[in-house]
Amino acid sequence: MNNRFASKKVLASALAALTIAASNAALAARDHISIVGSSTVYPFTTVVAERFSRATQFKTPVVESTGTGGGMKLFCQGVGESTADITGASRRIKQSELEMCNGNGVDVVEVQIGYDGIVLANAKTAKPFELSRKDIFLALAKDVPNPDGSESLVPNPYKTWKDVNPTLPAAKIEVLGPPPTSGTRDAFAELAMEGGCKKFDWIAAKKKSDKNAYKAICHNVREDGFYVEAGENDNLIVNKLAANPNALGIFGFSFLDQNADKVQGSLIEGQEPTFESIADNSYPVSRPLFVYVKKAHVDVVPGIKQFLAEFTNDRAWGEEGYLADKGMIPLPTAERQKVANNVRKLNALTNLAAK
Repeated sequence: MNNRFASKKVLASALAALTIAASNAALAARDHISIVGSSTVYPFTTVVAERFSRATQFKTPVVESTGTGGGMKLFCQGVGESTADITGASRRIKQSELEMCNGNGVDVVEVQIGYDGIVLANAKTAKPFELSRKDIFLALAKDVPNPDGSESLVPNPYKTWKDVNPTLPAAKIEVLGPPPTSGTRDAFAELAMEGGCKKFDWIAAKKKSDKNAYKAICHNVREDGFYVEAGENDNLIVNKLAANPNALGIFGFSFLDQNADKVQGSLIEGQEPTFESIADNSYPVSRPLFVYVKKAHVDVVPGIKQFLAEFTNDRAWGEEGYLADKGMIPLPTAERQKVANNVRKLNALTNLAAK
């Protein structure tokens, strides 16, 4: 009996070793790095990929813009040639995504690469908006506090910005923004809409008593045509704004910075979205940016270590680096050093509360 059990154990170990060997062999057949993820992080990973390929003998990584949520699904599928090596994210990985990765045998190395602001922009030919987060919530939430002042919700009745706030123009609310799979959408809901939602004390109190109800009120976007899902392509939103001076669009600061001849950012609570206001946290709608690396692929797919070394070099992500020229806001020096050290050690992420 014991001999049979021992034999089965040896056989299981041998099969596991063969599976790992087969997976590594398949990975070794791929001669380029595969990167998916956030449309906001996409321009940064693309420029690093180009610099990396020019400076080394490795092939240029293939970078796809799939959105943060879509990228996480692809990244967390498992290990092997058909799965991505790296994914970009315009928010931190969710606990459910980390569990999905780990459940599929994926150990995740987290790399915070910098910061970004989320802007509400319109065409340069139009007058710039001056908004509060409360204005944004009332304009875009699916359900809003009853205008009669009672502590109840009604389907959003507001059709113009003046309906929301008498100091705003009598222009129809028309906002082009990302879909639910986008990290920009997640961050916008958390930072802008929730920031305005909790200005209502009776809603803010729900965060302790019924967290799910609180999140549903603060994060759910209206679906009656005043908010238009414009896909994961931020450049498409920029072009639509240039053609329609009555609309506003939601995207990352880097796209505003790169298209300053076409669009302008709204002031939010008196703060203009600028490199400096995002870096010093005075602009209220800013967020961290990440790339996540599949640890099992690092020593198998050619060039991943060297790509990470390029990304975390001051010539790339430093205060005077080429990513800052693209609109990414660098981490403080001490934080960059801490992240770079973690990347060199390839420490796998195990606890989201650790950050």
